[in-house]
Amino acid sequence: MNTYLCIAGILCFLLGIVHSILGEYLIFNSKRNKGSLVPSKKSEALKERHLRILWATWHLASVFGWCIGAILIKISIEYNELKSTSIDFIIQSIIYTMFLASLLVLVGTKGKHPGWVVLLLIGILLVIGN
Repeated sequence: MNTYLCIAGILCFLLGIVHSILGEYLIFNSKRNKGSLVPSKKSEALKERHLRILWATWHLASVFGWCIGAILIKISIEYNELKSTSIDFIIQSIIYTMFLASLLVLVGTKGKHPGWVVLLLIGILLVIGN
């Protein structure tokens, strides 16, 4: 087992969970009609259809994070048996994705959103583990 890849995979899951829960609580909770799953309270700046796609996209990022986490955990468990150029390509792709995502969140939020730190940590763990 590759411990670094496993920890990176677990961090992907945790980041996705925290992302969705805090997003619901801090952003979307006040934009939802009572009893509704999808927020639909429009405002002057945001139409209902735009709010709905923002909500879906918000949670889509979490789902993609969980998928990447599952891939990393699977690879970490069978790392010695799976070692190949395809696995190296997959891990390298995820490394670049995490570093770029970290940079985007850092720049986009002027460092105020802590997600960039976790994305950077995942990327570093993958570099060490690969």
